[in-house]
Amino acid sequence: MSKQKNKAHLSEYENLQKNVRTLVMPAIEVWQNMYADKDYWIEMEVPEFTCICPKTGLPDFAVIRIRYRPDKYCLELKSFKYYMNAYRDIGIFHEHAVNKILEDFVHACKPRQATISGDFNSRGGIQTSVTAEYIRK
Repeated sequence: MSKQKNKAHLSEYENLQKNVRTLVMPAIEVWQNMYADKDYWIEMEVPEFTCICPKTGLPDFAVIRIRYRPDKYCLELKSFKYYMNAYRDIGIFHEHAVNKILEDFVHACKPRQATISGDFNSRGGIQTSVTAEYIRK
């Protein structure tokens, strides 16, 4: 790939970072929690998360962990799988990915509390872990 084509490709991904909070993603569905009167935790792991590095255009890999205390709604897993798989075509920084997932997750199921962390594979000899947390006030 020529340097000129490579630059155009990279800037396309980099420009997404400016509007990362408004990216339109697949809908996350929920279902009614019949134990909303109970205080309990749900934990999930997405061991094969992928997205695109906005600088190089190469794939990034991570394990995403979700831990939340549901209220009236619980996360519907099939829709969440489609939501997470949509990231494989998105150029996004690790920090933005974890925070975007948290924002969309909270918007969908309105939990009492949620923590989402991403353990990203080493890139250039540096391994990155990002954790974002929401606590309803």
